[in-house]
Amino acid sequence: MELYKLTIHEAHKLLKNKEISSHELTRAVLDRIRDTEEKVDAYITVADELAMAQAEHADKVISGGDISTLTGIPLAIKDLMCTKGLRTTCASNILENFVPPYDSTVIRKLKAGNAVIVGKTNMDEFAMGSSNEHSGMKVTRNPWDLTRIPGGSSGGSAAAVSADMCIGALGSDTGGSIRQPASHCGVVGMKPTYGRVSRFGLLAFASSLDQIGPLTKDVTDCAILMNTIAGYDPSDSTSVPEDVPDYTSFLRKDGLKGITVGIPREYHEVQGLDPDVSNAVKDAIRKMTDMGAECVDVSLPHSKYVVSVYYVIAPCEASSNLARYDGVKYGFRDKDKTTLMEMYRSTRSQGFGSEVQRRIIIGTYCLSAGYYDAYYKKASQVRTLIMEDFKNAFETCDLIMSPVAPTPAFPIGEKVDDPLTMYLSDIFTLSANLAGIPGISVPCGFSADGLPIGIQILGKHFNEKTLFSAAYNFEQETDFHKRKPLL
Repeated sequence: MELYKLTIHEAHKLLKNKEISSHELTRAVLDRIRDTEEKVDAYITVADELAMAQAEHADKVISGGDISTLTGIPLAIKDLMCTKGLRTTCASNILENFVPPYDSTVIRKLKAGNAVIVGKTNMDEFAMGSSNEHSGMKVTRNPWDLTRIPGGSSGGSAAAVSADMCIGALGSDTGGSIRQPASHCGVVGMKPTYGRVSRFGLLAFASSLDQIGPLTKDVTDCAILMNTIAGYDPSDSTSVPEDVPDYTSFLRKDGLKGITVGIPREYHEVQGLDPDVSNAVKDAIRKMTDMGAECVDVSLPHSKYVVSVYYVIAPCEASSNLARYDGVKYGFRDKDKTTLMEMYRSTRSQGFGSEVQRRIIIGTYCLSAGYYDAYYKKASQVRTLIMEDFKNAFETCDLIMSPVAPTPAFPIGEKVDDPLTMYLSDIFTLSANLAGIPGISVPCGFSADGLPIGIQILGKHFNEKTLFSAAYNFEQETDFHKRKPLL
């Protein structure tokens, strides 16, 4: 048995029955990382010693008869969540050697469940990117085609799950950074409702948009991870004190009868939609209809402004959040400069990559005197209209379905020097972050080149349970999630 191929729920059953040990499972995953990392480059830090120590502890817990659904399960963590004693870089040179003195809330919850952390995964620097090419450390490659991008910014986590280099992973989603790489790598990825999962200890990009979520091999695993990480946290002022149900209780194969699915008419008008993506999504919608769902047209009239609004709001918030990286308290510092302003300028110029610098400059400009009202204030007003669009749409449907990305994974280097084209690759995912609603990406097909394609299912605020139910039923009627890349 190749243990690294197991899902979370499969591994949990074997661990509970003492048919395998966490030591064996973790060793198998670490060996898999060793054998494939040179090809995929999914990890920034592999925590061999820590992982094995946690596995040994998990085995003692299991032998005592106390086991949770994540006990002894090897997981990967996107490298922007603070891990006490374990390097957290945000894939940036400015934090290359930063070791946090505390755990983020989600990490604390994983440790409380005796999960095993095998390492920190690669990403676009400070989560700013859609391809993983903006990492300050390395470029992660798509396990399905090593010449192509895995998606971003959680590309390392998605690639690690796809290549069986972990059993499950956490990522973050500011404008599609979980759902888009999940689609490109053929795995399941969820962006929860804003405020559902604590952001305490998450290195901030855009505070009104960021949300942590799971990337997994199937929908069941996604629900299991959400059960652990979701919930109110007084340490996060944006956390919402909303009850968290057992998401696995909604994973019942009972069809979709009574569910109304909205199909946004504006998304049919998007230029550059790849025919393979369009056909896969249409097939998925037909499958949903065959399973009992009623599909209706809905309108999201302000969709044409989504990219413009996002790329004002997100850079503005990034400009404010990244001001703290100045070389004074922690992180990289240019020690050769003799004046404070020279040190600031040189530290930030050397420490930040080109995409991060671009967004800081855009955000600083939009927030500057004389331009705030014209840019940030106006974008915030249009954001409210986008939120109203979804509110109105959900009056006539329970879920909304759309593509995740306009194309399958594109070749490395194809768009990296064309920021606008790169930004447009997130056209279907940005709106969920602006509206704060939950969304999930589920494998729904393959391109003519054999590349994975995902479908996006969006729901009302704090209605992740309906997303899980629909995604699970769709998954049970298809086998796209069972296919694996050949490395």
